[in-house]
Amino acid sequence: MLPCIAAATPAFAQSAQSTTGLEQAADAGSDILVTANRAARPADTVGQSVTVLDTRTIEQRQAVVVSDLLRQTPGVTVTRNGGVGTATSVNIRGAESDQTVALIDGIKLNDPSSPGGGFNFGNLLIGNIARIEVLRGAQSVLWGSQAIGGVVNLITRQPTEQLSVNARAEGGWHETGQGFANVSGKAGPVSASLGGGYYTTDGISAYAPGTERDGYRNYAANGSLGIALASAISVDLRGFYSNGRTDIDGFPAPRFVFGDTREYGDSEQWTGYAGLNAALFDGRLRNRFGYAHTDSNRRNYDPDGTPQETFYGKGRNDRIEYQGTADVTSAVFATFGAEREVSRFTTSSYGGPQTRGRARIFSVYGQLAVTPVAGLTATGGIRHDDHNIFGGATTVSASGVWSPNGGATAFRASYSEGFKAPTLYQLQSEYGNARLDPERSHGWDAGVTQKALGGAVEASATYFRRTSFDLITFVSCTAPLTGICAGRPNGTYDNVARALAQGVEATLLLRPVEALTFSASYTYLDARNRSTGTANFNRALPRRPDNSVTVNADYRWPFGLTTGATITAVGDSFDNASNARRLDGYVITDVRAAFPVGRHVEVYGRIENAFNERYQTIYQYGQPGRGAFGGIRLTY
Repeated sequence: MLPCIAAATPAFAQSAQSTTGLEQAADAGSDILVTANRAARPADTVGQSVTVLDTRTIEQRQAVVVSDLLRQTPGVTVTRNGGVGTATSVNIRGAESDQTVALIDGIKLNDPSSPGGGFNFGNLLIGNIARIEVLRGAQSVLWGSQAIGGVVNLITRQPTEQLSVNARAEGGWHETGQGFANVSGKAGPVSASLGGGYYTTDGISAYAPGTERDGYRNYAANGSLGIALASAISVDLRGFYSNGRTDIDGFPAPRFVFGDTREYGDSEQWTGYAGLNAALFDGRLRNRFGYAHTDSNRRNYDPDGTPQETFYGKGRNDRIEYQGTADVTSAVFATFGAEREVSRFTTSSYGGPQTRGRARIFSVYGQLAVTPVAGLTATGGIRHDDHNIFGGATTVSASGVWSPNGGATAFRASYSEGFKAPTLYQLQSEYGNARLDPERSHGWDAGVTQKALGGAVEASATYFRRTSFDLITFVSCTAPLTGICAGRPNGTYDNVARALAQGVEATLLLRPVEALTFSASYTYLDARNRSTGTANFNRALPRRPDNSVTVNADYRWPFGLTTGATITAVGDSFDNASNARRLDGYVITDVRAAFPVGRHVEVYGRIENAFNERYQTIYQYGQPGRGAFGGIRLTY
């Protein structure tokens, strides 16, 4: 059996960041995973908890923003400051949103200029994204700083062997419209994929009781280019661009209480990558040398204020990296590499002096996956990071998957450690503390997956537990200014917090007939503040609902019509750390339909929040009510 596994592996063992590897990943189903090993590998050799949203699923559910799909994923909580385009946080297994690593085509999206160094999912539209993988649990061994909660890996449409065109246009509620297109193909040694699009909406009032609509517009572009220099040598070039304008509400004078305002924010993000791939020893050793760049620019304006520019932030991240993957033997697969990353930021508020900072981190890592007998794979890894300010951090991980009956039953378990380097703002702003240590975590999960009736039934359940410590929080300072507050009258940051998150994730997939698919996921989450000696000790972490359920059902009728529905139920949570303000739970129902017109054209439509549920994920910030949308999709 092992030679069969080895023979199947090379086709999927390309680096997850090479163009060839991304092509394979974008076309693969849930039986292939790329994020857990930084290379495309069979899912039955992966011990971590991963959810895959492939192209078919993304198109079927008709979502506009990535966060709406993530909200339907086990273990994921989403909060948003209003409608589409507003600040959006994604929490995985109760971790902080800035403890989630976000990737697009292998490039980190996290913004070095934000105080927590996280990524705002508000500007991330589905656009030309073809695949999403959500890897839950600490993943710092392969993905480095910030991967305490997990990793969200997004892959855009990649080059194809034949000329391929994908396009769609739609419109609907509150003057909403969008159009996206992507063209891909191959000519000789060159393969390419280019796309772009535009989205606009009048939106809703970000201030829940308000009457002024806060609109949003975004235009984006994506590109991927592969050049085969020889049979085993290739060059990759790729990039992603997003530009958004979001109307926001604030705290207008003279009362300075939350309400409708004319404020708005502009954001722009560039990512770019250039890489050289070289395969040696008949393709058994694959090497990648790459340079990745992320540039984020944010500005907020108040037309009624003086000065009108209320915030400016610029973050830049440059990473030089080497990654190798190797089929050591027919039963051993290795991933290893080194990275040097330099981050920079500049911020200012209300025209005041600019704050600047810079940090460098050098990392080496290695991971080994061993399949000693058919059905059993054990994986272990280690990473060391050297930061020019806080020093070093070492993390380890181990996981295993075992199937005693040819894949019908699979037992999985993993232990993982995570770390998050202090952000540039926490280290070097006017509130900075250069003596900060990294945030750390350790945790484990264990679960079982059972398939039956030839794959018509699939059920899984996973228990997880994570302890996070040395968490960085803001410390207020009052006179006399002694100890950590010396010279910091406005406060500073310190490693004083601790948290515990544990819970259960369960999924069910039913295909009673070929035309009907039913899926459900459930998450129970208990996330608590474990900072001893504080007023909030053992209170629930804010905006972490304890129960959430998502049900999806889709049916294809004999005459071609496809109908479907998604029901998402989210339980109560607290809006603040003291648990003094409760956020009520909510239930959202979306319905959809699509119908093919010929071989290449499909018309589709949906009703979002069909029962007009009124809810908030953050206190006093409104969420969209009922909305109807329709469009047309071209595939050639």
